[in-house]
Amino acid sequence: MMTFQHTAKVFAMAAITVLASASFAAAEQGGRYWTPADGQQVQHRAAHARQHVAKPAKRKQDAFAHMKNSAAPKEREHHLILQVNTNDAPAMNLALNNAMNVAQYYKDAGEKVKIEVVTFGPGLHMLRDDTSPVRARIEEMALSTPEVSFKACGNTQEKMKKAENKDIPIMRQAEIVKSGVVRVMELQEKGWTYVKP
Repeated sequence: MMTFQHTAKVFAMAAITVLASASFAAAEQGGRYWTPADGQQVQHRAAHARQHVAKPAKRKQDAFAHMKNSAAPKEREHHLILQVNTNDAPAMNLALNNAMNVAQYYKDAGEKVKIEVVTFGPGLHMLRDDTSPVRARIEEMALSTPEVSFKACGNTQEKMKKAENKDIPIMRQAEIVKSGVVRVMELQEKGWTYVKP
């Protein structure tokens, strides 16, 4: 029982010391001094608190450096998905026009952008090496506009292979993904903007 009382007293004294030191440190930084009834203890503890308080000038410098870093503009990157799911040359050209316009807009604004053209279903013809009506444009865009990438649906490719009883060649500028629809979903879940031209 005696040990418990002794331990409780030690903890209580430590807590009082910490609270008093913190009060004096805060008062000293604010330029005001708090004075309890016993003036002798205040001078001793205030002197003790001064030894443990960081220099205000250093804190101000750190605060200004933090504010300066926080205020620095962060380069923003934009993300756009363009879906093509019809075998329609005007719709394919519209998607490519949209991709080029968005890429140019952000280039002029000095901001980064990533654009993915995702094809599936009949829209896979856009990226088929043997049937694409926009093949020349895609080849040129792959060289001139690296912000734009092309994804071909692997599920659609397999279905076309069975239906046509032959391999379905995909343009080398495109990457095959397992599912075009899933690709669109995953990008949207990551915050990408979705547009169907």
